Amino acid sequence: MQGPRLSTLAWRNIWRNRRRTLITLFSIAFGVFLAVLFTGLGDSTYGQMIDHSARLSGGHVVVQHPEYAETPSLKRSLQQTDALRALVEGDPDVTHVVPRVSGAAMLSTSTGSVGAMLLGIDPKAEDSETLGIIDALAEGEFFTNADDKGIILGSTLAENLGVDLGKKVIFTVTDKRGDISSGLARVSGIVDTGSPSIDGGICLLPIDSLRGILAYEADELTQLAVFVDGHRNSTAVAQRLRDDRPENAAILTWDEAQPELAAYINMETSSTMLLELIITVLIAAGIFNTLFVSVMERMREFGIMAAIGFSSAQLFALVLWESLWLSLCGLIAGGLVTAYPYYYLNTTGLDLSTMVGEGAEIAGVTMDPILYVEIYGPNVLFIALAIFIATMSAGLYPAWRAGRIAPVDTIRIV
Repeated sequence: MQGPRLSTLAWRNIWRNRRRTLITLFSIAFGVFLAVLFTGLGDSTYGQMIDHSARLSGGHVVVQHPEYAETPSLKRSLQQTDALRALVEGDPDVTHVVPRVSGAAMLSTSTGSVGAMLLGIDPKAEDSETLGIIDALAEGEFFTNADDKGIILGSTLAENLGVDLGKKVIFTVTDKRGDISSGLARVSGIVDTGSPSIDGGICLLPIDSLRGILAYEADELTQLAVFVDGHRNSTAVAQRLRDDRPENAAILTWDEAQPELAAYINMETSSTMLLELIITVLIAAGIFNTLFVSVMERMREFGIMAAIGFSSAQLFALVLWESLWLSLCGLIAGGLVTAYPYYYLNTTGLDLSTMVGEGAEIAGVTMDPILYVEIYGPNVLFIALAIFIATMSAGLYPAWRAGRIAPVDTIRIV
């Protein structure tokens, strides 16, 4: 007896005790439900964090001076960047490339002085996909061109300086030669991101106006912010750029540029994998119990089957077929149980604004108070394979016991 006949017999065997089979299938389905939702929640949340961080800093891939990461300074600039920018824009996975000038500045008004992070941007090149602060503009308006005379402040920073729209602010920086330079600008906008660190320490200036203060050339900058089609492609993009880059530029992926955020995500991902491992072990234990008890209850039956011509290999295969059917049915049940909750959490999300306000800040990144679930495709395959392998592995020992049946001894069992 081989092939389909064994599979048919195994299918009938698992439904001989419907209650036990249904309990086993429920445990597999519930495990799939937990694994998919927790993994999808992590994939969505971490993806949002990476994208938000990229939109607030240097992109998914950062092109900057080789020494800028160790000693961030406006003196660590990239020169003659037009050719470099053209090279980056030619990569098929790159969606946006925007020039940035970033560094420390001292802002002063008649009421006092406050240190802040200065970001020079090109308003023609930036949009909400590259600069998240644009969506957080609470008052005033965004710059109209790269040599605008305005300045945009974080809401807390503006409050600390005692200024509002139209008021003058003096900003002091160290230019590329190491000299102290100052500029005067009127507050043209105020942003409110909900992040204390950003609202209290960010100011935006038009890039050409800032270049004039810093004695930069027309194409000189501190960073090229590169945005890719999906943050998971950033490593491949960075590697291609490293292969072609000039010697005076460093190429960093988002995790190299944001090590604190990367460390947090790695820690949380490890926690999720540990949870999935525990779920898989519990599922395997349930399958093992079901199959082992089933085999022990049918010892006399297996003995008779062996006596009428079933080989040890066929009995072994029969129990493995039962394990396979339980695995497949459990995965299908898991998909059915998970489908609607996943759809709801993927489209509507879970609103936690009453618990965390407008958003929690992690590693300097403000999180959306509405949590969504969106699982990465390969993770679905990983979960399915892990449960399938665990289920089949759990059936090996019961199958081995069934294959070692001695007909003379077992057919006497009443």
